[in-house]
Amino acid sequence: MAAKTIADLDIQGRRVFIRVDFDVPLTPAGGVSDATRIRDSLPTIRHAVEHGGRVVLASHLGRPKGRPNPAFSLMPVAACLVELLDRDVVLTDEPVGDGAKKVVADLRDGSVAMLENLRFAAGEEANDETFARALAGYADVYINDAFTTAHLAHASTTGMTRFVSVRGMGFKLEREVRFLSRLAGDVARPFVAVLGGANLSDKMDLLESLLGRADAILVGGVLANTFLKAQGGSLGTSRLEAEKLSWARAFLASARDAEVEILLPGDLMAASGRDAAAGQVVPAMKVPDDLAALDIGPATTQRFTENLARARTVFWDGPMGAFDSAPFAAGTIAVAKAVAAVKFGLTVVGGTDSVAALSRAGVSECVTYISTGGSSTLDFIEGKKLPGLAALES
Repeated sequence: MAAKTIADLDIQGRRVFIRVDFDVPLTPAGGVSDATRIRDSLPTIRHAVEHGGRVVLASHLGRPKGRPNPAFSLMPVAACLVELLDRDVVLTDEPVGDGAKKVVADLRDGSVAMLENLRFAAGEEANDETFARALAGYADVYINDAFTTAHLAHASTTGMTRFVSVRGMGFKLEREVRFLSRLAGDVARPFVAVLGGANLSDKMDLLESLLGRADAILVGGVLANTFLKAQGGSLGTSRLEAEKLSWARAFLASARDAEVEILLPGDLMAASGRDAAAGQVVPAMKVPDDLAALDIGPATTQRFTENLARARTVFWDGPMGAFDSAPFAAGTIAVAKAVAAVKFGLTVVGGTDSVAALSRAGVSECVTYISTGGSSTLDFIEGKKLPGLAALES
C-alpha cells in the first residue's frame, strides 16, 4: 500500500481522529467481558497521546439500527479504556452535534475523547455525506486502526476521508496488512490452506482464489460435508448447503485442472447431535441416517497433521467441526497444534474458533500471526480491494 502509518505523520497539537474497533462483548452487568480489541489499539492511541495529538476515538458497538439505544452505548468501553490507558477519556453524548463539537474543541495536547456509538446515526452505515463531513470536522489527521471494518464503505471508514487530507494507518491495521500481504506474494512451499467452519457460502470466493496459489487445501467442518455430498456421499442428518452442490462439483474439477490437492475427510466423528456425550467414528461417505458429522475422524486428523508437517506456508480459518462441544473438539485442537508446529515458515490464522483453538491448545504464541479481521481478512486474501484501505492511499 501507498498509505503512511501514524508514525510517519506530524500530529503534535493536531486533532487525530482514530477509527478503532471497540465492538466488544459486554457482561450482563454492563461491563466489558473481553477487552482484546481495545488492547489491540492501545499502541496507536498511546503513540498519539505521547506525541501530543488531540485524540478523537470513534467506533461502533453492536447493531443499534441507526438510532440511540442505551444498550449499545460506548460508556462501558470508555470506562475500560480509562483503566487501560490510566488517563481520562471523555465520552460524548452523541456521535455528531453541538455536544460532540464542544468536547472536541476543548481537547488539549495529549487528551482523549471518544465519540458515542457511530451507529447511533443512520448516516454511518449509509455513508451519508453530511454525516461524513461532520465527522471530518473533528479531524486534522485521520487514522484507521480498525481492520475489521476495512471491507465496509461507511462514513467513518471511507466517506470522511475525502474531507481530511492527512490520512494513515494505525499500528494494528498496518500489522494486518503487512502479514496478510505476505500470503499474497511469493511464499515458501508447500503452501497449505486449512478451511473449515459452518458456511461454504462465506468461503467460496476464498477457495477459488486459493486455486492459483495453494498447493493443497484441507477441508473440514460443514464445508467438507457439502463437498462429500457433492461426490455422492450419504451424510445422515449432517448440516450442509445443498444449494451449493453444483458449485462444489465444479470447484473440485477446477482444482484437478489446477493440480491443487483438495483433502476431504476420509472418516468423521458422528453423533445424534452436538449435545451427545460422545461420538463414533464412521466412514466419511457413509454417515448413518440418524447421525450427523460433528468432527473429522482420527484417520483424517492424522492425514491432515502429516500434510501440515510438510508445509512451509499455512493459512487456517475455521474449525473442523462442532468445536464448542468438548467431544467434538479433538480434530480442531489437533489442527491447531499441527499449524503451530510449523517452525520454519509463515503461519497465519484467522477466525474466532481457530484463534480460540490455538488458545485452548496453549500454542497461540507459536504461530506467525493471528488475524482478527474477520470478513476483511478473507476479502484481503481473496485479492479484493478493501474500501477502508483504498481510502488511505495517497
